[in-house]
Amino acid sequence: MRLRKFRARAYRCIHDSGEIRVGDLAAFVGRNESGKTTILQALTLLNKDQPVSDLDLCDEMTEDLKQEVRLAEGEFDLNHNEIRLIKETFPSIPEIKKIKIFRTNKNPIPQYDFGDVEISEAENSGLNSWENFREKFLSFLDTIPNHVQIKLDTGFFQGQAPETEEMFRNEMAEFGNNLQVLAADEPQVIEEWNKISDENDSNFQSLLVGTTEKMALENFIDSNLHPRFVYFSDYKKIIGNVNLNEYRKERTSPSIEFSEDEFDKADTVDNLFYLAELDVEELEEAKNSPSQLIKLLNTCSKRLTEKLNPAWKGDPIHVELRLNPNNVMSVVISDVHKDGTVTNTGLLNRRAEGFKWTFSFIVNFAAETQRAELKEAILLLDEPARNLHPTQQRGISDLLKSLAGSNQVLYATHSPYMIFDYAPGNLLVVELDKKKHLSRIYYDYWNADDLTLTPILYGLSRGLVESILDRQIGYNSRPIIVVETIADTMYLNAFDKFLEDPNISMNPLNIVAAYNKNSVLPLSIFYRNHGYNTFVLLDNTEESKEISAQLIANEFSKTQTIFFEEKTKALQSIEDYMITEDYLYAVNQTYAIKLRKEGYVNLTEQDIQSRNKSGIIESLNSIWEEHREDGWEEFDSEEVARYICEKIAIEEADFLSDKTKDKFRSLYRLIAERIRQQQNLMAGQNSDKKKMSV
Repeated sequence: MRLRKFRARAYRCIHDSGEIRVGDLAAFVGRNESGKTTILQALTLLNKDQPVSDLDLCDEMTEDLKQEVRLAEGEFDLNHNEIRLIKETFPSIPEIKKIKIFRTNKNPIPQYDFGDVEISEAENSGLNSWENFREKFLSFLDTIPNHVQIKLDTGFFQGQAPETEEMFRNEMAEFGNNLQVLAADEPQVIEEWNKISDENDSNFQSLLVGTTEKMALENFIDSNLHPRFVYFSDYKKIIGNVNLNEYRKERTSPSIEFSEDEFDKADTVDNLFYLAELDVEELEEAKNSPSQLIKLLNTCSKRLTEKLNPAWKGDPIHVELRLNPNNVMSVVISDVHKDGTVTNTGLLNRRAEGFKWTFSFIVNFAAETQRAELKEAILLLDEPARNLHPTQQRGISDLLKSLAGSNQVLYATHSPYMIFDYAPGNLLVVELDKKKHLSRIYYDYWNADDLTLTPILYGLSRGLVESILDRQIGYNSRPIIVVETIADTMYLNAFDKFLEDPNISMNPLNIVAAYNKNSVLPLSIFYRNHGYNTFVLLDNTEESKEISAQLIANEFSKTQTIFFEEKTKALQSIEDYMITEDYLYAVNQTYAIKLRKEGYVNLTEQDIQSRNKSGIIESLNSIWEEHREDGWEEFDSEEVARYICEKIAIEEADFLSDKTKDKFRSLYRLIAERIRQQQNLMAGQNSDKKKMSV
């Protein structure tokens, strides 16, 4: 299941969050004490075993809480397998694609709401359920002669449903064996029992708890599909060495505390050893053989290094576990440089505090998430990158992205470096109304107050925050055009200089490069809201058309969105305004050494056409993907853009043909025409306003 909407009420500082939509990887951004942590903790109420404390209920809603109030509720989309599983188990119930789960102040367990799907609540004796199976057994018991019946233990069949299939099978087998002995002279009784025990409805998997169809469905979901919310907030720090004798005592007798120069807690040692796949008992046995001990520690050190480096930014590190005299295990860290050299080898506790915190966070978080075998869980992370350098924060963001493949990740953050998806629903703001002390959460984050927006704005366009917030600059500035990438900005400016045509110049415009495609929509709205006459230039893809539709929904006119096109033909990128031969010249020069090493003298137009892709960038990405294992990595179109623009700047761009120049002229004419159309539209609207005021 994936959470798509949620609502929290009467929980701590939240009176009513309203209905909030969330994506698969969602960040909550807000100032200190705005309620970010409270939101995450409110969602844990949807767990099956999460208690509700009276201390967590909102003091200011005492009157409301006299009635039943939904403290937390979430609407979940079921995946294909979950939909199929329910349909196979309950063929008579219409297909269920969504489920609402909620928790109230009056009921200690989560409840289910299936919306408009009609599910019978009538008693059904024919339904495969523990209750009906038990009734069938008790009826059978009445047929057993009294002298046999009084010797049988029937307590199992008169209680609640067993928790596991193993318990069910064991109890059934034990009862059957006793019956065989006690009723050896009653063949008819044995025959009837065999029928009951062999019937399909006595199979544990088919014994759905509940005597109504709805009750059976709810209990089936509770046992098999109920989502799991996992909350992370305690990020322990690894300090240095660990005394294995003390550690083993801590595992068996948890009263022992580690000293400050060792590990913070035994749990941290567990996490370290878990990633290394190091068993302490196996280590004890290996001490009798030096060669075996060296092999074991080397293997464990290699595993630990491999599991940590994917989330480690900057130069990679090598982690080595060393066993010292007096049974003390040390963690030794080395820096591994790009040229293969290894330096700065030393104990972890000699490293800087920031390094130790980063290392500790990655060890603990990676181990705890892997140990939990997280899959289809909803991870709730409270400030997962606190105290980390921005480069390491990006490493943590990569870790979150990898977890989001098989889980849903919701996290609170203050850092612009931990915001990497600006799509509505994947970035939410939390604000506190100080007068009422209420938290408000909403996904149209561009409407948040400026202080809450600060980290988001730095992420969207970090160098332009001051100019965006000063409305006087916007009202008195020339129009701006928001483009998707820095490469688009470079091309527009460079070809403007190259063509030297004042009639179609970009000079009347300021060009603003967005961080990525997801940031085009909010960045455009921010500029428009602060007084700028704003235009948007997009590649001609379905995703871009969706952005255009969202801009129109936010009161942009159609003339303000400009797509790459030539004579009504859609173009996939700004590079498609260049003749293929011209652009490939720059590609071949930029990647000359790499191409020749792999047997290419030059990439040709035939190489591009053979890919049968929509545009030249997509074709080149395809070629680079084929050579990923040869070390080509990814095709860097921005690097090629820098080459072309540099050649234009130093007047060495003879490789760009007149056809390419003409194609760029058509783009500039299109932009100029849209600006004129918008000016006429605005003039007409202003004229209408004046007439109305008169």
